[in-house]
Amino acid sequence: MGFNSVCFLLFFTAVVVAVNLDITTAQIPGFVSLDCGGQSNFTDELGLNWTPDNQIIYGITSNISVTNETRQQYQTVRYFPADNRKYCYTFGIKTRTRYLIRATFLYGNFDNNNVYPKFDISMGPTRWATIVISDANTIESQELIFLASSETVSICLSNATTGQPFISTLELRPFNGSIYLTPFENQFFLSVSVRINFGAENEDPVRFPDDPFDRIWESDLVKKANYLVDVAAGTDRVSTDLPIDIGKDEQPPQKVMQTAVVGRNGNLTYRMNLDGFPGPGWAYTYFAEIEDLGPTKTRKFRLVLPGDPEVSKAVVNIQENAQGTHRLYEPGYPNITLPFVLSFKFGKTSDSSEGPLVNAIEISKYLKISDGSLDGEVAANLVSGYKLLDWAQEGGDPCLPVAWSWLECNLDREPKIISIKLSGKNLTGSIPSDLTKLNGLEQLWLDGNALTGPIPDFSGFPNLKIIHLENNQLSGDIPSSLGDLPNLSQLYLQNNMLTGEVPSSLLNKNLVSNYTGNTNLRSGSSGGRRNRNIFIGLGVGAAALFLGFITSCLLLRQRKKYPKTEPKNAMPVMNNAANEAAQSFTLSELRSATKNFEKKVGSGGFGTVYYGKLHDGKEIAVKLLENSNVYQGKKEFANEVTLLSRIHHRNLVQFLGFCQEEGKDILVYEFMHNGTLKEHLYGPLARERGIKWLKRLEVAEESAKGIEYLHTGCVPSIIHRDLKTSNILLDKNMRAKVSDFGLSKLAVDGTSHVSSIVRGTLGYLDPEYYISNRLTDKSDIYSFGVILLELISGQEAISNVSFGVNCRNIVQWAKMHIENGDIQGIIDPALGNEYDIQSMWKIAEKALMCVQPHGNMRPTMSEVIKEIQDAISIERGVVAAAREHSSDEMSRHSMLQMGSLDLGANDQDLSIDESFARPGPR
Repeated sequence: MGFNSVCFLLFFTAVVVAVNLDITTAQIPGFVSLDCGGQSNFTDELGLNWTPDNQIIYGITSNISVTNETRQQYQTVRYFPADNRKYCYTFGIKTRTRYLIRATFLYGNFDNNNVYPKFDISMGPTRWATIVISDANTIESQELIFLASSETVSICLSNATTGQPFISTLELRPFNGSIYLTPFENQFFLSVSVRINFGAENEDPVRFPDDPFDRIWESDLVKKANYLVDVAAGTDRVSTDLPIDIGKDEQPPQKVMQTAVVGRNGNLTYRMNLDGFPGPGWAYTYFAEIEDLGPTKTRKFRLVLPGDPEVSKAVVNIQENAQGTHRLYEPGYPNITLPFVLSFKFGKTSDSSEGPLVNAIEISKYLKISDGSLDGEVAANLVSGYKLLDWAQEGGDPCLPVAWSWLECNLDREPKIISIKLSGKNLTGSIPSDLTKLNGLEQLWLDGNALTGPIPDFSGFPNLKIIHLENNQLSGDIPSSLGDLPNLSQLYLQNNMLTGEVPSSLLNKNLVSNYTGNTNLRSGSSGGRRNRNIFIGLGVGAAALFLGFITSCLLLRQRKKYPKTEPKNAMPVMNNAANEAAQSFTLSELRSATKNFEKKVGSGGFGTVYYGKLHDGKEIAVKLLENSNVYQGKKEFANEVTLLSRIHHRNLVQFLGFCQEEGKDILVYEFMHNGTLKEHLYGPLARERGIKWLKRLEVAEESAKGIEYLHTGCVPSIIHRDLKTSNILLDKNMRAKVSDFGLSKLAVDGTSHVSSIVRGTLGYLDPEYYISNRLTDKSDIYSFGVILLELISGQEAISNVSFGVNCRNIVQWAKMHIENGDIQGIIDPALGNEYDIQSMWKIAEKALMCVQPHGNMRPTMSEVIKEIQDAISIERGVVAAAREHSSDEMSRHSMLQMGSLDLGANDQDLSIDESFARPGPR
C-alpha cells in the first residue's frame, strides 16, 4: 500500500455549517446539502439550501452535462486520484442523534475517458458500499441511517478499481424521534436498500417538503431492471385526498400514505433486487385503509415469503390493527434475513371479501459497524494540535479502510499504528506526548522539523526498531532507557542540541546510530566497540554492492558484444524453456496409440482430434494439424505449445506433449471423457447427457477459475480469445476444463490492450474488440457472459430460429427478457423446476454485466466467480438451512406478533443477542 500520495479533508464543525448555509436553512435545523464541485450557495426547487465544497484544497472539480438532468447540484463533480488513498469529508454532528446520510454519484463522463469508475465508500472505519458506475447518465445513490456516537462523522472514498473516485452530492438529515431505533444500533448501521411508494401517481419520488426529513420514497412506476416485476394480474392503483393520521412525524408522509395498490384478484405479488443482500435486515410495511369499505366487507391478508412459512401465520386486518380507516398501521420485522432477489406476496385470507392493500415498504440491511483501529483516539489527539497543516486533515480512521498517508498500520483484526513518518512536516514544540501511547509502534520518523525539548521516555515500546529524530532542535540528555529497547536497531539523533554523554547502554548495543552535530554531546565510554563496527560494516557492504553493480554491467556488455547463437530455421517453440514441461512424442508412438488415427473424437479450426491410449494405459487426445492453411496452422501450433508448456491449472486441459515429424504438427492432451459443454446443453446428445442447474453452476465456476488463472496467475497474463462452450471440456468426473489455446495472446506488460487481428467465433466475439482491434482480458469476459447465458437457456449463441424475428443473437434476446423481469422466458425447459430463482437471477444479471458493450463496464473474472459461488451456495440450500435454523430458534424464544415481527438472525457475522430480538411494538 502506498503512503506518499496527498489526501484531503473537509472539516465541518457546527459553526462552519451555520456560517455557510443560507439563513432560510434555519427552517430545517441540522440539514446539510453539499454540492460537490460547486462554486456558490443556492436554493433548489424543493427549498433545500446547497453549499459548495470549495473549502477543499485537494481533488479536482469538473463540470458535466447530462441529458434531462437540469438540477444545479448535478452539473459538477469533484474527483480524486486513483491511488491507494482515501479522501474524506467530515461533518460536525450531535451525539445520540439519529441521522440519514446520502451520497450520490453522476459520472457524466467528467474525465472524457468513458472509463466507468468503481470504488469504495466508507463511513469512518466502516466499509459502506462499493460504487459501480454502469451508465454515465444515471445517478447512483447510497443512504445510511445511523446513531451518532461522536461529534463528527467522516465519509471517505477509496480503493478505486477502475476510473477515478468522484462524488456529486453529500446530504445529512437529522431525525427527531426514534422510528429507526433498533436494539442493535450501537453495533450496526442501517444501509437503505429500498423505500417504495406504492400506487404513486407518476415516476417522481416523494421527498422534501412532503417528507420533512427528506427521505426519498421511490415511485413504484419507475422502470428499471428487476425493480418490482412479476406484478399479479388484477393489481389496481387507488388514492385518496383525505388526510391520513400517521401518528409519529417520522412515519411515511401523507402523500405516500394517500396512494396504494390493491389486489382485486386476491393477490399482490412482486419481485425486486435488494442492494446489499442477502443478509440480516430491517423491513417494515406501511398500511392505511383508504378505500371506503361497507359494513359487510373485510380486508384480511397475509405476507408470504418463499421459504419462510412462519411469516405467513400473521394476518393483517388494517382497520382493526390501525383502529380505523385513514390511519397508519406499520407491521414490521426489525431482524429478518432476506435474499438478494426478493419475491413476496400479499394474499387475502379465505374469510376476506377484499384483496390485499399496500401503501409503502421500507427495507434496510444491517451493516456491521467497525470498531476502528485501537489507536484511533490517540491519533485524533495527535493531529488536533496541527489542524492547519495539510497532513493533519485527512479525516476518518487512521488505519481503516485505508491508512493515512504518513503512517502505516498492521493488518491484525484490531489494527494498530506501527509506523509514523512525519519527516519535514513543519512540526514545532516538544515531541507530542500522545506518541508515547502508541505501544505498537515500530518506526518513528520525526526528522527535519523544528522540534524542541527533551527526548521522551520510549521504554513502553517493546517493538520499536527505528527512530529518526535528526535535524531538529532537541535538547537535554539522551535517555538511557533507549538502550533497553529490545528491538531497537537504528537510532538517528544527529544535528540537534543534545548534551551530556551517549549512554553506555546504547554504545554497547548492536545498533546503527548517528550522534554527530550535537556540539555538547560527549561519546562516553563503551565496554566494546560494536556500534562503530556496524558503521564500518555498512561502508564495506556499500562498496561491495557498488563493485557488484559494475561487474554486472561489464558482463551485460560482453553479452551484447557476443550474443548467444541459435540454430537456423528453429521453430520458436522448440527451445528449452518451452520444452521443459512438454514431452516430445515420436510419430510412430502416436500412430500406435491411436491405431493409426482411427477414432475421431472432435474437430475444430486447428484440425482433427483423435482418441489414443499410450503403452502405460494413459488415455490421450491427439490433435493433428490439417494441411490446409499451413502458415496459420504452424503459427497457432507454435503459439499453443509455447503457452501450454508454461501453464498448469486443474481447470485447464493438461498439455502432455507434441510431435513434429514428416511435415505433421501434433499436440497431445489428456483425454476428457465427457466431451464438450456444448454437447450437454443442446444438440442430439443433450437429452441423454443434459445437466442440472447446480452442475451447470459448478461447470461455470470451474471454467471461470481456469480463465482467472490465465488472466491473473500467468506473467504475462494470457487472453484466451476463443472462449465458447465447445472449448470447455468435461472429464470423467464431470469437472470442467478450458481447452484450445490456438488463438490465445500474451498480454503485454504495461499496456491496457494488445493490438490484434480480430479472431474468434461468431456469437462469442467481443463487439468492442471487433470494432477497435484492441484485445483485452475483458474480451474473454464478454465471451464468458455468453456462456453463462447458454447455461441458463440451453440455447446456442447464434440461432436463426430460437430468438424470434430480427434477433439471431443470444445476448440481444436474453437482455430483452431479463431487463423486463421475465427471466422465466429464457430458462431452459429441460431444467424443470429444479432450481432456485435467486441463484438464477444472480447468474443472469452477472451475465448481462459481462456482455456490456464497453470492456470497462464488465466485471473481472474474480468478481464473476464470487457471484457464481454465491449462486452455488443458494442452490445447495445454505440459505434455506439457515432460515430453518432461525425459525426453530425463534419458535423456542418468542411468538410472532403483528406490530413488530422478528424472525431472528441467521448471519454468523450478526452478533445480535436474542434477548433483544423479541417482538414488540415500535
